[in-house]
Amino acid sequence: MKKLVLAVVILTAVACKQDKIAFVDNIRLMDGYKEKIAVEAQFTAQKSAFNKKRDSISQVFQAEAQAIETQLKGMSEQKAQETYAMLQQRGQLIGQQLQQEEQQMQLQGQTEMDSVIQKVKREIKAFGKANGYTFVLGGGEGGSVLYGSEAKDVTDEILAALNKDPKE
Repeated sequence: MKKLVLAVVILTAVACKQDKIAFVDNIRLMDGYKEKIAVEAQFTAQKSAFNKKRDSISQVFQAEAQAIETQLKGMSEQKAQETYAMLQQRGQLIGQQLQQEEQQMQLQGQTEMDSVIQKVKREIKAFGKANGYTFVLGGGEGGSVLYGSEAKDVTDEILAALNKDPKE
């Protein structure tokens, strides 16, 4: 009889222990995170400046190409071919340089965004530990939560922690 009572007590204790679970709407979290917004704004500004630079370089090159086109008419065929080949080579070099610069800018932007994502993950983990959660699941587009009670949504709390001014 003692064994039966002990077994019932143990089963009751195990059954009473509930996992504390919450979820975060990843899209809402990232869309509201100040640092992510700042990184995107910085990248957009860099992209805009790059586009202006590229357009300016293209206009200058186009003007030079047109000037050379008019000069080609008065040149011998061999000299015209050499000049045209030099123009083509210069155009390719400019194109390659611009492409490399754009790739470097995109890589830098991706690196900064990866850093932001890692910071968000660390904050979610710290929040979960500090508040005694067994699981904090990710929701939103591509998330693993298809439904969750709004009472279990901790997105706003984590977003507030992320956006908290360190000086406060």
